Amino acid sequence: MAKYAGRKGRVMIGATVGGAAVAVGLADWNLDMSTERFDVTSFGDANKTHVQGLPDLQGSFSGFWDHADTTLFEAAAAAGAVNMYCYPSTDAAGIYWYGTAYVDASISVPVGGAVAISGSFAAAGSWGRKLS
Repeated sequence: MAKYAGRKGRVMIGATVGGAAVAVGLADWNLDMSTERFDVTSFGDANKTHVQGLPDLQGSFSGFWDHADTTLFEAAAAAGAVNMYCYPSTDAAGIYWYGTAYVDASISVPVGGAVAISGSFAAAGSWGRKLS
């Protein structure tokens, strides 16, 4: 089984609704595909029991500000969902998650550090995963 260093991860985001996704300079990204569960425990059950609902696909990202790259802030200001692709490693470029998402972006300017960007995203429709 192959292992990969995170340094070759990649996120691609469209700056506009329906626009082509481009690589954005980031330092990390996270994808959470947690699924909701509903308690269906009844009298007499030996333990709590649950049924599974829908996944709630959301994530976050962060990196360092590049004044020449306005993609994240344009995506956050878009009138709707934008195209998004999340690659764990460009060494395995055929493996990634993709879909449309609503994007939020932030900038942080500390006196004692580098100007940083961060944000979050949430699925606007069904997401897929490409495995090859």
